[in-house]
Amino acid sequence: MKKEICFTLNGYEVVEEVESHNMLLHVLRDRFQLYGAKEGCGQGECGACTVLVDGLTVDACLYPAFEVEGRSVTTIEGLLREGHRLSPVQEAFVENGGVQCGFCTPGMIMSAKALLSENPDPSEEEIKRGISGNLCRCTGYVQIVESIKKAAEKEREKSF
Repeated sequence: MKKEICFTLNGYEVVEEVESHNMLLHVLRDRFQLYGAKEGCGQGECGACTVLVDGLTVDACLYPAFEVEGRSVTTIEGLLREGHRLSPVQEAFVENGGVQCGFCTPGMIMSAKALLSENPDPSEEEIKRGISGNLCRCTGYVQIVESIKKAAEKEREKSF
């Protein structure tokens, strides 16, 4: 069964016809050529496919595409600012070594973005809990947590 869905993707209204078995990850990658979200495990265990739907993290590999009807979806590509400038979270990951092999990075950044939107001054424990659905195969968690702390600082400085 096919159905036309209308949703906001990275700030733009889009319409796409999808089949009932399509997951959001495949629609993003195959139909919109947004390759930031990765399929790591295909079972919602690794977080490499993390995107935001209405500001909340979802595993796009398990999220039915039909479910985004009327919603807002943000991918890692949607965090770029005018002039292709990185967001403060992306900058912090680059500056603090939170990017290692890069496979988990988009999902980690999206989880960090959601966390910082909800809690602009998280403790280290809250950061660890916020990224608990994301796995880093390079074991770069120290740098990732430090990157999120720095991103929070950048966001707070910007608001003053």
